[in-house]
Amino acid sequence: MNSKYLPGVLAMAAIVVASNILVQFLFGQWLTWGAFTYPLAFLVTDIMNRVYGVQAARRVVFAGFLVGVACSLIGTQIMGEFGPLVTLRIAVGSGIAFLTAQLLDVAIFDRMRAATWWQAPVISSVIGSSVDTALFFTIAFSASLAFIEPANDVSWAGEMLPMLGVGPVAPLWVSLAFADWLVKLAIALVALIPFRLITRKLMPQVA
Repeated sequence: MNSKYLPGVLAMAAIVVASNILVQFLFGQWLTWGAFTYPLAFLVTDIMNRVYGVQAARRVVFAGFLVGVACSLIGTQIMGEFGPLVTLRIAVGSGIAFLTAQLLDVAIFDRMRAATWWQAPVISSVIGSSVDTALFFTIAFSASLAFIEPANDVSWAGEMLPMLGVGPVAPLWVSLAFADWLVKLAIALVALIPFRLITRKLMPQVA
């Protein structure tokens, strides 16, 4: 792989590993700490796509995926205070959701490459984030998929509560997923600032 892609690969791998760990810890009642780190993966993908092209973005996604999964599987073997640092369900859910959402993001961004500079990163990130959230939280916490890791007790995520404390009654993980999705939407908008600054620095000819 071209050495100029290395910063993107390392950034992607670090984001995936950190998010797999942080998603297990609540920030307040409805969010996990992972909600604040994982959306940065879309920023990395979009910058690589804009600067180096669709093939480079895909290479970074696949490389980041492989490194992230490897580190996550290692994390399943390291015991923390409450069990493995990364549970198998979280590793599987993260891997499937990451690869699906990121490749979708790459494809949509490439289709919209010629549009106004902000449209491709916003629309691709919003759609990718929506798919990512649905896949990850369903695989990692839904009671219907408990067979993936029978020894992992995620019954806490199935507690029936009003959505975000005010909506219809649903499993806790659904509220966590919805709150996570809202944060991803917000970060997709905020990320336009570093996206613009970094791409203009790396591609001064389009400034």
